[in-house]
Order: sequence, then C-alpha cells, then structure tokens
Amino acid sequence: MSHPESDASLFDAPFVFSADGIKSLYFTLDQLQSRMCSARPTQLEVDYTRTMMGFLMFNSRPANIAMIGLGGGSLLKFCYRHLPDTRFTVLEINPQVIALRQEFEVPEDETRIAMICADGADFVRDTSERFDVLLVDGFDSRGQAPSLCSQRFYDDCFKVLSPHGVMAANLHHDHPEHPVFSGRIRLAFDGNLLEIASKEKSNSILFASKGPRMSVDELRQNDPLKNFDQEVRDQLQREFSRISWDMTQPG
Repeated sequence: MSHPESDASLFDAPFVFSADGIKSLYFTLDQLQSRMCSARPTQLEVDYTRTMMGFLMFNSRPANIAMIGLGGGSLLKFCYRHLPDTRFTVLEINPQVIALRQEFEVPEDETRIAMICADGADFVRDTSERFDVLLVDGFDSRGQAPSLCSQRFYDDCFKVLSPHGVMAANLHHDHPEHPVFSGRIRLAFDGNLLEIASKEKSNSILFASKGPRMSVDELRQNDPLKNFDQEVRDQLQREFSRISWDMTQPG
C-alpha cells in the first residue's frame, strides 16, 4: 500500500544533525524527532519512547505491532531487537523519512517488518488486519498530524486491535486541544485508558485497552520485564516503576 501522493516534494524535508556520537533527526531546529547514539543504535535515547514501551506492562509478548510514525526508528529498533517473535507493520507518510532508514540503522527484514509509505489514518480505516499493540507517534513540522487526532481515527484504532489489544498514543502534553484529543480516545475506548506524562512532561502517553478494564493493582503486581535480559531492564525498569507510581496517584 503506497500513499497516493508519494512525491517527496510534498512533504517536510527532515535533516540529520550529528555531533559527539549522537545522530538527531529534525524537521525544524526546535523540534527533535529522534535521537540515536551511534555506539548503541538500539538504545532508547528520548524519554517519551521509554514511556511508550509501557505497553509491555499490558502485553509483554505481542505477536504483531503496528506503528504509525517511523521517525528515526527508535521504537522499531528496540522492539525488533528485544521482541524476536514479533512482526511489525510500520506506517510512515513521508518518503523522505523512510529514505533515512539506513542512516539510523533501521533493520531491513522483510520477513518481520512491513514498511508502508502511507497515511496511518487511511491504513487503520481500510485494513482488515488486527494487531496486539498499536503505537501512534505521528508528528511533522507543524506538530501532531490532524488526521491522527480525529474521533474517526481513534475509533478505527479501536477496531484494528485484537480483542485484548492495547494502543499507546504519544500526544503533546501542552497542546491547546490536548483535552479534546484525550477525550476522543476515552470515547473510542469506553473510558478504558490511562494517561502518563513523560518524565520531561513535554509528551503525554495515553494507554488505551480494548480488553478488560485496566487494573492498576494488577499492573503493579506484575513484572513485565522478568523474561527480558539486563539490557532491557536497565533501560525500562526505572521508567516502569515511575509509571506504576503515577497510575496510583489521584487526578
């Protein structure tokens, strides 16, 4: 499935800045899209990506994951490395972002990764596939893509999840319409969601489940990282503890 407007000139041109062993992807200088340490290309360098990995608290062994928004591929690379039995479908509307795939060492494994140049909203509307996890992280030079914030889009996200599927959506915490967007997710998932601000507070991650009502007590009792190696635990244990704590706080 390709996007009907695949002419790269129609999209924002991303650029890469490299310094001190770090590669960063930008659309504009004040909007960091992704960051990679060249010595550790699969490490999660940006705080909100570690928060988004909180989906493992709901399903630590998903069979398939759909990702809307590639960026520098941080989430894809991390999940590809540490979830060896998982298949990935990645939607990225900007062909110029996909063109930087090798620059950011994104794996080219056609058996496990389907890279699709398309609007994620079109994909979830039209696909007959079902996914255990849906990661929504679609931003451009103007911020959150409007097509990825509509009620129709979130309704379609609910539809494409498997019966116990989970969505993790990254939103700008300070966006003036943030309460509207989160309200739409709440409506689409019948109130079955949890919102966690990233550590730096600039992003807000909303976890929404199609399955049984989320139980904070149950999540706190689980150890979703118990079957992962020390590399994963070193990156995620502290963040998962913070998420568990935030879940119990009023408001």
